[in-house]
Amino acid sequence: MITIKNLHATIEGKKILKGLNLEVNAGEIHAIMGPNGAGKSTLASVLAGREDYEITEGSVDFDGVDLLEMDTEERAREGLFLAFQYPIEIPGVSNINFLRTAINETREHKGQDPISAKDFMAMVREKSKLVELDPKLASRSVNEGFSGGEKKRNEIFQMAMLDPKLSILDETDSGLDIDALRVVAGGVNTLKSEKNATIVITHYQRLLDYIVPDFVHVLHDGKIVKTGPKELALDLEEKGYDWIKEEN
Repeated sequence: MITIKNLHATIEGKKILKGLNLEVNAGEIHAIMGPNGAGKSTLASVLAGREDYEITEGSVDFDGVDLLEMDTEERAREGLFLAFQYPIEIPGVSNINFLRTAINETREHKGQDPISAKDFMAMVREKSKLVELDPKLASRSVNEGFSGGEKKRNEIFQMAMLDPKLSILDETDSGLDIDALRVVAGGVNTLKSEKNATIVITHYQRLLDYIVPDFVHVLHDGKIVKTGPKELALDLEEKGYDWIKEEN
């Protein structure tokens, strides 16, 4: 699905990613953990195509295409989705219109006809239930006036509607109470299939009680320094990150 080799990235001259390697296959969920400043959100931003970052070295193959050669919109049309740590509000743009436009852009990219109004609204009803999103919120402006938990549910609702190949969840658990965390994680688990993959970026093991990863990676000083099974997250919860630093 995605193969990252020796990725180096800087912002305003500061080196953040320093030779990161990662391979994620279809059907897998990978968790990336690490201390503040390790480069977790930078990795998400670089993959999504945020222009503030300069790629100085390395390659990213996304399902057979060169991700780094594509602009942000092309990456989305190819099937990459980023759930933000702090979802933004877009006043005046309804969730419904936003999603229908995005879906039809993707369908056009694939040579498909636009989705019918009937099929689209049926999908809205189905996917809203998946994340227990109030149908009224689906019709309101994107995230405007939403609580923190509603914004995160809306992110997973968008993910369900867009059906991406690769989803990157950047600290989706940040600020969520247990009930909202359960709903969001349940949506992610339900959407998992052999045709897609997910990268979960998180500080805390608690999210991984709900979303069970196939692999856990520790990101430290711009590189992945340790990879293990889901139990590695428990070790990090118990010992912190200092023992990882000592090993490296």
